[in-house]
Amino acid sequence: MLLPPHPILVVSYTDETRAALAATVSNNGALAVACATFCEAENLALAGLYSGLLVDLPSIIKSKGEEKIVAYTLANFFPTLRVRAMGSMLVPMAMPGSAKQDKSLGDFLSITCLAFVARTLRVFRRHPACISTLLHCKGEEYRGFTLDLSWGGAFIVDVYSERFVGETDIAVSFLECGFTLDAAIRWTKPWGGRTAPGIGICFNELDESVRTVFSGILKTSREFDRDRLAA
Repeated sequence: MLLPPHPILVVSYTDETRAALAATVSNNGALAVACATFCEAENLALAGLYSGLLVDLPSIIKSKGEEKIVAYTLANFFPTLRVRAMGSMLVPMAMPGSAKQDKSLGDFLSITCLAFVARTLRVFRRHPACISTLLHCKGEEYRGFTLDLSWGGAFIVDVYSERFVGETDIAVSFLECGFTLDAAIRWTKPWGGRTAPGIGICFNELDESVRTVFSGILKTSREFDRDRLAA
């Protein structure tokens, strides 16, 4: 059985339940990273690649304040399986109004998480923005435009996105803004789906002049634009 190459975040407030969830994931041949809080899982997801989230449903229900906001953020970003641990058995549990989820851990790992392109959690909120771009990659130039923009990166629409490879260093000229930024391709979305094809890029350091321009475009400050959803 094929399994996701990157770890699954496992979250529970209860030590015994957390250990049981992580052990079950490991026994199914996948990698598990156990977290005692949702904020701990968020910090890990900001720094590394993960393929999904396995969470103890009572922990979501008990979460409050910042923890609850982070729990919903993670569940909306990663494939998520909400379960209740009954001894060594995990019973998938749906929350009222929550998205449809897999009926078993096996399907979750071998189908849903395997199909998901592992990625790090976004630090900054994405904002709709259409800006013409000229992408410089390995001596070639490609026209495109942003579908969204954030303090950390952008999604650039490109019908032939398969020509790009993740983790490639590039430069992107923002034609209407009058500057060029160093960046790296983090992931690609191929043509043929129900969403626009293109590439997700991550910016290198932004200087003060670029930050001033971005403040005008995004209508927000960098320090207070975390990518979190309201519960």
